[in-house]
Amino acid sequence: MEPASERSAAAPAKPAAQAGRGDADAILLAAARQGDAGAFEAIMRRHNRLLFRTARAILQNDADAEEAVQEAYLKAFLNLAGFAGSARLSTWLVKITVNEALARLRRRMPATPLESGAEPATEASTIMDPTMADSPEAKAAQGEIRRLLEAAIDDLPQAQRAVFVLRAVEEFSTEDTAACLGIPADTVKTRLHRARRQLRRRLQRGVAGALADTFPFAGARCDRIVARVLARLAQAPPDG
Repeated sequence: MEPASERSAAAPAKPAAQAGRGDADAILLAAARQGDAGAFEAIMRRHNRLLFRTARAILQNDADAEEAVQEAYLKAFLNLAGFAGSARLSTWLVKITVNEALARLRRRMPATPLESGAEPATEASTIMDPTMADSPEAKAAQGEIRRLLEAAIDDLPQAQRAVFVLRAVEEFSTEDTAACLGIPADTVKTRLHRARRQLRRRLQRGVAGALADTFPFAGARCDRIVARVLARLAQAPPDG
């Protein structure tokens, strides 16, 4: 796979944080190019949730998404020489993950490209009393809202789902989402608008507070991907 060109993939409001992360990425990349296993692990732990959410938005299956992320990491790590460093590492990794997930989707469902799919007609709503604060009932309600939101995201057409996860959940810019998915910026805006409209019909309330917790990626799952990729990297032939 050819290395992906990219532009900045962070939310626009935090230039200092962006610069700091960019410096950290450069340090990790330099170490990874020397074969430092610790650098590989740090890069994966930093990007695991982002890449898993991206792959799952396309594949709608946790196990398939994990495998896609692992393959994306391997392709990236074995081709680090192809990353020019002119933009953010995260966008490059997302684009490789998108391509890997789409390739798997084509093998599994050759008649269902990313561009297809009409909006489902089903609707649901949930009402949460804002006065419940941090009570056990509120926490249980938030958990239910998160589950409803994940189900509602899964019900989005594939084209809208991928855009929504990158733009609304991961807070990528319109331009970087377009670059990752290989579509025009105007198409990103249209799909995001349609996705939000459908989700509003499904949920009505409680969506904003639940977004950050959708499709959690930590603990055993994160450790599993790191261990598997490091094991396969150890068996890979040296970069010629």
